[in-house]
Amino acid sequence: ISLVVGFITVNAASAAQEISHADGKEKLGVVTASNAYTLDDLSNALSRKADEQGATSFKILSTTGKNRLHGVAEIYK
Repeated sequence: ISLVVGFITVNAASAAQEISHADGKEKLGVVTASNAYTLDDLSNALSRKADEQGATSFKILSTTGKNRLHGVAEIYK
């Protein structure tokens, strides 16, 4: 059980953080995510995509959808 808790802690510590301003950060590119049911789910999906690209933070540019959400975010290092 402690191994699982330790993994979750390490994983959460390395997750890209959502930011509102990109002042002083280096832009790496753009990521997208689709089929999220809530804004929290969409933000988490964009964070995972940012992590995969080596980013430390991301800024959501747009969200669209009704039943399923789609989002676009810039990623930064």
